[in-house]
Amino acid sequence: MGLVLDAEQTLLRSTALDFARAKLPVANLRRLRDTDDATGFDRGAWQEMAGLGWTGMLIAEEQGGNAFGYFGLGLVLQALGRTLAATPLHSTVVLSGSALALSGEHRAARELLGRIATGEAVAALACEESALHAPQRCATTARRTGEGWVLNGMKRFVLDGHVADALLVLARSDGKMDDATGLSLFLLDASTAGLTRRRLQMVDSRNSADVGLNEVHLPAEALLGNAGEAAQLLSRTLDIGRIMLAAEMLGMAEEAFEMTLGYLKQRTQFGVPIGSFQALKHRAVQMFTELELSRSVVFEALSALDEGRERDVPRLAAVCKARLNDTLLLVSNECVQMHGGIGVTDEFDIGLYLKRARVAQSQFGNSAFHRERYATLCGF
Repeated sequence: MGLVLDAEQTLLRSTALDFARAKLPVANLRRLRDTDDATGFDRGAWQEMAGLGWTGMLIAEEQGGNAFGYFGLGLVLQALGRTLAATPLHSTVVLSGSALALSGEHRAARELLGRIATGEAVAALACEESALHAPQRCATTARRTGEGWVLNGMKRFVLDGHVADALLVLARSDGKMDDATGLSLFLLDASTAGLTRRRLQMVDSRNSADVGLNEVHLPAEALLGNAGEAAQLLSRTLDIGRIMLAAEMLGMAEEAFEMTLGYLKQRTQFGVPIGSFQALKHRAVQMFTELELSRSVVFEALSALDEGRERDVPRLAAVCKARLNDTLLLVSNECVQMHGGIGVTDEFDIGLYLKRARVAQSQFGNSAFHRERYATLCGF
């Protein structure tokens, strides 16, 4: 793993930062929130992102993408995290795109990947059924029929679920609710009869929805891969999602830290900048140290994905998400406290970073979940 970016990566990061600040600043998130925008993201900016090739970074060239790689997309998400940019990049490209690519030769999956690469389609992965991350705890059922499958159940907190053109739904075709085996993944059009979607109002003002499935009839070809064998595909997809979310969280923490440094230099007390107070200097140094450690962890995890180090990826995903959960908790708390009471008012952007931090920390596993998972992976 290299901690110094090469020329191509440096240009990509610079382009992504410029785009995020110009097209998707924090003011854009405020506008979406205050107008209760039905879509929840800027479709014009989404098309521009597709034009820049970001939506095709994880998609093979023969399927319409550019296969730039995980590290490149991680740099993009890190930049977008700095401005709290609301986009379907994580739901559509990272999660759905990865699951579709891993599902093998499947005509509908290939077609959808092509539409994702061009920015034409938004897709969502529906795997959670509670507020706590437990993907194998699946009560949604998939029952075989003579012509295909019938799905029944409820999926919770589906990213971009209310605006997705297609959904990838995890259902249990065999076994008991907590079994690792017996899970199957299905590709549904959003207009499928029996499928309902209810948008949720999240504290971070980002898209999420509950998806209901009531006697949803699907043809046999809606199944991705083999029946009952989706656990490995799901685990790999979620590990990619965890690492990419950690990259976005790194960007959030970096921006919050830099905003707070600026405030410490500007705000005066007793006739001097409060940044000159030794206690605040010590707290700032601790944040800086944790950010440096977090950046190393994220870059190592992204490198492992690109280098195909399959044995390392699950453990690095667990370390990465746990580390960034802890770092973002520390930084968001400290930054708001250093701003004082005004930090939690809507007037200052720092409060929005705190809200986004709390949601991101719980998505795809909190720190306790990943510490336990890491211990299990290491044989403890």
